Amino acid sequence: MVVKANDKLKGGFTGISFDLLTFGKSVIVNKINYCAGDLIPEHSHPNEQSGYVLSGIYLLRLDDLDEILIKGDFYSIPANAEHSLEVLEAGEILEIPDSTHLDFS
Repeated sequence: MVVKANDKLKGGFTGISFDLLTFGKSVIVNKINYCAGDLIPEHSHPNEQSGYVLSGIYLLRLDDLDEILIKGDFYSIPANAEHSLEVLEAGEILEIPDSTHLDFS
């Protein structure tokens, strides 16, 4: 699959915008656009998710770990792990969650 820059899909979740760049049978690639002060409250889901920080500063809470993420950092969140994200400085994250639990048909 090829998605041209002008064809990317826009979406939103809990007030946060993202660009759905591409998806396949087992993976999605999103560019999430965060504003300072955005908060993804503590939650879990049945899929793994990984990300790469393109810009901004974030506080990731994962189980008992609190970690500051900055440009160039990667993260991986196991399936069913409790986690939250607080945006300390606006930026973008390239996120790659496992999509095997989703239905795109």
